[in-house]
Amino acid sequence: MACTLDRNDPLGGLPPKHCLDGNYKPVFTDRLQLEEALLFCKNTLESNLKENVNLVRVSAPLFVTRSSGFNDNLNGVERPATFEPRDFPGVHLEVPFSLAKWKRWALHYYKVEAGKGIVTDFRGLRCDDDVDFTHSLYVDQFDWEKHISKEDRNVEYLKETVKAIYKALYDTEQAVCKKYGIESVLPEELTFATSDDMIKDHPHATPKQRENILCEKHKAVFFIGIGGMKEDGSLRHDGRAPDYDDWITERPDGGFGLNGDLLLWNPVLKQSFEISSMGIRVNPEVLLKQLDLCHVPERKNFVWHEMLLDGTLPQTIGGGIGQSRTCQFLLRACHIGEVQHGWYNPAEVEILKKDGINLLGLGEFEADPAAKSS
Repeated sequence: MACTLDRNDPLGGLPPKHCLDGNYKPVFTDRLQLEEALLFCKNTLESNLKENVNLVRVSAPLFVTRSSGFNDNLNGVERPATFEPRDFPGVHLEVPFSLAKWKRWALHYYKVEAGKGIVTDFRGLRCDDDVDFTHSLYVDQFDWEKHISKEDRNVEYLKETVKAIYKALYDTEQAVCKKYGIESVLPEELTFATSDDMIKDHPHATPKQRENILCEKHKAVFFIGIGGMKEDGSLRHDGRAPDYDDWITERPDGGFGLNGDLLLWNPVLKQSFEISSMGIRVNPEVLLKQLDLCHVPERKNFVWHEMLLDGTLPQTIGGGIGQSRTCQFLLRACHIGEVQHGWYNPAEVEILKKDGINLLGLGEFEADPAAKSS
């Protein structure tokens, strides 16, 4: 999701002004009822995903070795949370940003056949993420990956998979709204659009503005073609690492990339709202090209990359669906901290508390121990 956080604003992480000053009322005020609703949202969505996309739940690692190359590099500049085991100095373990690479290896490890996939309950840390009303240092998502054939590496297969995922989300919203008396907002049909066309149609708009234009009109959009550069050297829409999604393959429509973001119009925030990033993954040829484009050809010597290049790892499609982000949308919360235990700007926590917006576990003490470093 294109972020609009103004780092020069000391309170830039607050929700939009129309959500403040008493204009927003949370669906749940009882904390235990909220926790029950969160579990219902997550369990329902996971069940729908497994059925619609043919996925099996597997366990997942909380950390990986740096030398394996299994960690997701995101945009290539973020710092991972790293530690050394007490009795093994020099061994660097990292908390993954996501399981984009690990899942592909897991399909090989579990010997998953083509047409079937896996889903994990992923928990991670992103130390360099923006911290605002939709972003957190703590990441929880349904990380999924599916084994596909070489012939499935095309935009039509991408779209069919996206439709299955959106149907899982749509059915989840229907169930949540029925159970808790919330008005449903998602359309039955998903709209597809491309970053290439939106740049042509709105050349002077920012990425976030283009997302807003699409989502306000259609309410639910899959935005194809994330990553890579425009002719002027600026990002085409948003950044992507070179070694998971394929963002350079030309499509029949003349655009580039076999990946995208699932975006919704958030009726509380009144802006576009990313639920998932996903795509068809790189094959050996695309991997080498994208590594060169990102000036990191040395990554091909990592264990994971060697396994992909020598054909050990299967062709796949995959992505991540934010659990807390989805709950924030389904339960109509204006701040992601209302649906997950995270850490946010203490000054903002106090402002939100005075406005009746309580973040889980924060703002409970005059000198909040959660805001201290020691």
